[in-house]
Amino acid sequence: MIIQILDYITDEIKQIRIDVFMKEQGFEDEFDDIDEIAKFVLSSIDGKAAGTCRYFPSDVAGDAHIGRMAVRKLYRGQHLGSKIMMAAENAIRRDGFKTCSLSAQVQAKPFYESLGYKAEGDVYLDEGCPHILMRKIL
Repeated sequence: MIIQILDYITDEIKQIRIDVFMKEQGFEDEFDDIDEIAKFVLSSIDGKAAGTCRYFPSDVAGDAHIGRMAVRKLYRGQHLGSKIMMAAENAIRRDGFKTCSLSAQVQAKPFYESLGYKAEGDVYLDEGCPHILMRKIL
């Protein structure tokens, strides 16, 4: 397994997000202006793109926001999501941020809690899907 931190979005990252968020989960607004400024984590197994996330400075001082965390169906159940999150957090820490935030799908909340994230505020809808803000001190 190889995990890379990239300053730009690649076609492989775009395809993972299309496969997971658009085809599997039915989201429509997958790509936005944040992709122009974000850094990306790309995990590959045997030369195949398996999972990704992006991160960028949030509106809160000292906080980086992690988003678009996705693992292709074929690679789920192998703790790849945890490894991608750890790589993102390490890079965020190296970039000088003190906390990480994320907008978790409510169904994924236990996963993020297992990594030390705490829910903040109320559940809200993003394209009809329940989400909750979560944060972790690094």
